Amino acid sequence: MKVMTPEDDERRDAWLARLCADVYGREAGLSPLVTFTGTRQVLFAQEAAKLWALVDAEGRPGALALLVLDAEEKGMVLWHYASPGEDRESLRRLIRELVHKAPLRVAAADQAEEAFLRRCGVERWFAGTGNRRTGLSARHPARAADELAAAINFDEVAILRRFKHDPRFFEQEKARFIEGLSIFPG
Repeated sequence: MKVMTPEDDERRDAWLARLCADVYGREAGLSPLVTFTGTRQVLFAQEAAKLWALVDAEGRPGALALLVLDAEEKGMVLWHYASPGEDRESLRRLIRELVHKAPLRVAAADQAEEAFLRRCGVERWFAGTGNRRTGLSARHPARAADELAAAINFDEVAILRRFKHDPRFFEQEKARFIEGLSIFPG
């Protein structure tokens, strides 16, 4: 197994579609499509995000992670992560590799997620907003929570508005998302 980023747009879109589907689930409405579209159209276009995977010998991802630059471009935020086969060990291995190589910031919604991220090598933790905890890799330059910049993001409302007012754009993005899911290696 090795950690890699997709080399071509088709593979990247397939991996991103699967990540969005896994993160949001099947009953999430437009959220997976909005994230897919915003990530592709804004974050990838600005080179503000990178998709990583832990792949097997046949190139099938066992775990996926989306990293997004922070606004000061000093660190990266682990924005979304999932394991298509619910393989927590592959997910742990991928995140551990990213923690050791990148100035990474993570957020934990609860104690179980924090414990998992600690097993991935995240050792520095701060109290965050809304009962969330923020963890930093050893490579992250921040020494306190108030030194952390927000992640670069996209305007979800603007994407939803464009979907509503530009049916052709909506259909193109939906087709690209569905195609990505259909070609994701299974």
